[in-house]
Amino acid sequence: MGVFLLTLTLRAAGGPHWEYRLVAKSLLGNKRPVLDGLFSNCHPIPPEDLLTGMERQRNTMNLLTENTFCYQFGNQHKVKEPNGRRKTYLCYQLKLPDGPTLNKDYTKNKKKRHAEICFIDKISSMDLDKTKRYEITCFITWSPCPFCAKKLVDFIKDHPHLSLQIFASRLYFHWIWGYQVGLHHLWESNIRVSVMREPEFADCWENFVDNQGKAFKPWEKLTEYSTRIGLRLGRILGKIHRPNLVSEPSSECIQDERDCVDAIRNLSLDAHDPLYEEGTQDECS
Repeated sequence: MGVFLLTLTLRAAGGPHWEYRLVAKSLLGNKRPVLDGLFSNCHPIPPEDLLTGMERQRNTMNLLTENTFCYQFGNQHKVKEPNGRRKTYLCYQLKLPDGPTLNKDYTKNKKKRHAEICFIDKISSMDLDKTKRYEITCFITWSPCPFCAKKLVDFIKDHPHLSLQIFASRLYFHWIWGYQVGLHHLWESNIRVSVMREPEFADCWENFVDNQGKAFKPWEKLTEYSTRIGLRLGRILGKIHRPNLVSEPSSECIQDERDCVDAIRNLSLDAHDPLYEEGTQDECS
């Protein structure tokens, strides 16, 4: 009697694979092998957990390092060099109302393409069922610029089965009229923009960081910084009910804002600069 070892490989498109080893015995004079214990001598993933395993693998393929998270999502007003410029990172999770998370990933600024636009591209590529409601929560390092705010509003209007909530670690050019109007536009379109506080940072740490099983440890003055930024955002959004404060600015104000933007850009805070380039980066994937 001969003994043969057969290997069955299951592979998901673009994803991981699993191997099931089967022991087959061939009796003399009988060419048909007899399977001896389909799952013997091995420990494969149970069939009922196969999809869950695939989903878990897909959801953990892209994780931020601890240093990247703390540096990029830190809500401190200033950071020490030489770590480089703080960019825009956007972590998102897609789920059904009161249901499990269906997809989660993160995007970041690419060459001449903002993280928010990369996010829109990814969600659009999923071809979600328009007869179902979906909830999307985003954690973002910088609040959206006016251009991205408009794109997000247009995207949600074109996809009414989606609801979007944004938590921002920091406000980008928050003192400039155009950026304030962008935040207003998001809120008026039922896209809620809030400031990340400790629970949101902990949620982001748990779901998007290769944390090696460690619990989130708040950095110094996290709550104080969040409170300040939250009050600032509240003052900006409060102007929604005071239209005289968000009317078209004068030409002198516009020039002052441009001078201020130029001065800030000299500090290399260009996370949302439409001409932002990082030569080593590829396009959105």
